[in-house]
Amino acid sequence: MNPVARDLHSRIEYYIKNMPSLPTSVAKVLEVCNNPQTSPADLNHVISLDPVLVGRVLKLINSAYYGLGQQVTNLVKAIIMLGINTVKNLALSSAVLGNFTSRKNGSGLDMAGFWRHSLCVGVAAKAIAKKRNIDIKQREEYFTAGLLHDIGKIPLNAVTGDNYLLTVQESDRERVSLVRVEDRNLGLDHCAAGAMIAAAWKLEGAVGDVIVFHHSYQEYADSYTDVLYTTLLANRFASQREIGFSGDRYPEKPGPEVWEALGLTPEIFEEIEPMVNSEIEKAEVFLKI
Repeated sequence: MNPVARDLHSRIEYYIKNMPSLPTSVAKVLEVCNNPQTSPADLNHVISLDPVLVGRVLKLINSAYYGLGQQVTNLVKAIIMLGINTVKNLALSSAVLGNFTSRKNGSGLDMAGFWRHSLCVGVAAKAIAKKRNIDIKQREEYFTAGLLHDIGKIPLNAVTGDNYLLTVQESDRERVSLVRVEDRNLGLDHCAAGAMIAAAWKLEGAVGDVIVFHHSYQEYADSYTDVLYTTLLANRFASQREIGFSGDRYPEKPGPEVWEALGLTPEIFEEIEPMVNSEIEKAEVFLKI
């Protein structure tokens, strides 16, 4: 690593180190949910110790995002209705977004556009999973992976300031993927910065792997290929439809092996577009919890 990259790596490490850590209750939720024997009662015991998290779960289940048509006020019932995996991903995404949306950021990204893009990728990933008949209890993991996939751009934007704006502009001017220009200009790309966040907060499994490998999927050899590949297509969808803007107008196209592995063709974008358009506004509840 050259001296410039090493200095930036240290500054980003410092930035991440000084972010508020994930709440103890959220860390405990992740731990409990990783146990296949976990029951709704176990999860209720952990969540009920954190009134803020209780409020978030109840707010989400009563939001238009789920459209249940009935008011749910009992936490155990909410957990049963949402499912353990959904509650885990709610706790994780709300905690991560809570840390980042409340912090001062640099000038390289329009944050409203960034979060709208992120929401679109999450919603599109979940829509693709639904079209492929992925188990309903697993679909929220696709949403969370899509929602958080670009999270590494936030510390790069905050730490490098105007240099990140110039990097975004250069990517746009040269019509090349932002990750390439980040590496060339800064010596560190947003996947590497995202890996530092994933390590600091122990974002393991599909979500952490997508954050790290969504621009180097050819190197990926772990268990969450389906979520990773789905996020790649969801990101492609968001970029083509220009929904939000994450600083990257020209992301690299997913290779034919991605389409083949998922058993999809580009027509899937036409199929999910009405669903994404109707769901993306509802999903904004994730930015407000």
